[in-house]
Amino acid sequence: MHITLREATEHDLPALLLLYAQLGQDDGRVLPLEDARRIFARFRDYPSYRLHVAEMDGKPVGTFALLVMDNLGHMGTPSAILEDVVVDESLRGMGIGKKMMEYANLLCRQQGCYKMTFSSNMNREAAHLFYESLGFRRHGYSFYIDYE
Repeated sequence: MHITLREATEHDLPALLLLYAQLGQDDGRVLPLEDARRIFARFRDYPSYRLHVAEMDGKPVGTFALLVMDNLGHMGTPSAILEDVVVDESLRGMGIGKKMMEYANLLCRQQGCYKMTFSSNMNREAAHLFYESLGFRRHGYSFYIDYE
């Protein structure tokens, strides 16, 4: 099994939307393709916000978004936020997620980040065990306000 990791292109969006539907968030609904294209184009407005793809045999099988941001604190050292991590449910447990997280870590190190953070829904215990097996630690609390 050969996995290629790369930056996503607009051509990947239909396949990535299918992956997002597997997460079960938003009741399985995903953005219409035209809305996804518009938002994807806005990623370029950020200095370092990119969507990445794990590909097997030319087919997207996983994805994540990574935002690297500058900071005034921490002596100006950047930090990163990982979002929207998903691996095709039929291929989970085959090492794709591990390769994706290794790649995300490499990207963060290359950009001089002092940390990478993400949040995960409390009921995703299998995902939590996976992240911990890769050396991620639970830290603090995640807070949010629902604006819907």
